[in-house]
Amino acid sequence: MTADASVSIVTDAPAERVWDLVSDVTRMGEWSPETTACRWTGGAAGPQVGARFRGANRRGWRRWTTSCRVVSSIPGERFVFDVTLHGMAVAEWGFTMTVEGDSTRIDEWFVDRRSPLVRLLGRIGTGVSDRVSHNRSTMFATVTALADAAAKT
Repeated sequence: MTADASVSIVTDAPAERVWDLVSDVTRMGEWSPETTACRWTGGAAGPQVGARFRGANRRGWRRWTTSCRVVSSIPGERFVFDVTLHGMAVAEWGFTMTVEGDSTRIDEWFVDRRSPLVRLLGRIGTGVSDRVSHNRSTMFATVTALADAAAKT
């Protein structure tokens, strides 16, 4: 897997605490500048592989929702999910936590899986022409807020 964009930050919080926060998708709106809320769907109540959730997103006046499915969930190490929009592939998003002495490095990454049609629809629907650069910026804000939240918990 080669990420189209990735960011990293180090926190003093333990990896398990970081994972607990990031895998509780209902809290994603607390640290993401674009995702405003997520909720488990289809009877899912937590981050097991195969669990599904809906993501609500906003950029200015534009709003959209996505469907997500957890594809990897290893406590204290990794949380990864696929994203679709109306059944069309959008991306794979992931967070990894790596213990570095008394600290934890948090990596957030995404792999763009959009077809040319979905890229065009995305530009129109979100107003973002360069999704990779935009995501890199919002991802840095997300991991910074996540690291701060984990260190305070």
